Amino acid sequence: MENRKWKAAVVTLSDKGYAGEREDKSGPLVCEILRDAGYDVQKTKLLPDEQKEIEKYLCKLCDDDKMDIIFTTGGTGFSPRDCTPEATLAVATRNAPGIAEAMRLASLKITPRAMLSRGASVIRNSTLIVNLPGSPKAAKENLEAVLPSLQHGLEILTGRAGECAR
Repeated sequence: MENRKWKAAVVTLSDKGYAGEREDKSGPLVCEILRDAGYDVQKTKLLPDEQKEIEKYLCKLCDDDKMDIIFTTGGTGFSPRDCTPEATLAVATRNAPGIAEAMRLASLKITPRAMLSRGASVIRNSTLIVNLPGSPKAAKENLEAVLPSLQHGLEILTGRAGECAR
């Protein structure tokens, strides 16, 4: 197994955060967890809950900046302005639902409200995009639930590992 730092980006989606009305605590926490796990966090951004703007930035990170993985935080709930899953699905070339399903399953063991998360996980070309909740506690719990398995997925996605069959 190749020891490689994966190029990562963390994008926080929050109208209040973007307007300066709320401090973004999830984004920096996700960055810290990723760096501790050996990821190279190269880009961070705070955007409002505007679907077209989110889509445009996700495409830039995938197509121009060639990120290996992007984590979003926020915009996955039931609020009328929450549009992160829709933006994520709109830019996908392939679906990767098992990651979001695993996060919800792990989170359901902590709170029944986990079923209200609409977060998605997809692939755009050779970049994996994973939606995390906006709450720092939930973002940490969800990320830690899937992080150990993501390296193998990234190795397969980027052609650095062969098939999974034994």
